[in-house]
Amino acid sequence: QAQLVESGGGLVETGGSLRLSCAASGSSFTRNAMAWFRQGPGQEREFVAAIRMGNTYYADSVKGRFTISKDNAKTAVYLQMNSLKPEDTAVYYCAAGPTVILSRLRVPDAYNYWGQGTQVTVSS
Repeated sequence: QAQLVESGGGLVETGGSLRLSCAASGSSFTRNAMAWFRQGPGQEREFVAAIRMGNTYYADSVKGRFTISKDNAKTAVYLQMNSLKPEDTAVYYCAAGPTVILSRLRVPDAYNYWGQGTQVTVSS
């Protein structure tokens, strides 16, 4: 059974950095689109970044500050987050999907597999 497990969340001050990791197991995710979403308190889950067929995509709110990368050998995806802001505070989720088309890359329902989430808190 496919499983995604996130790690690396925590508490950081404004302007700080964190690196999230997502380890995938139980399935071959090499050709999957993989993404990071986040959900703040009382908010809907929103797209953060994705990597698909070697190309990367970002939400406007994180472009230039966050970097998504993938290690096919380890079947892992990472999210390097720099210059963090209080509005980045949320639970961050890793997602994977074997059939995500480009037009639905930012849509949560397009992904088949989800991790349990990791909390990121940015203090002001």
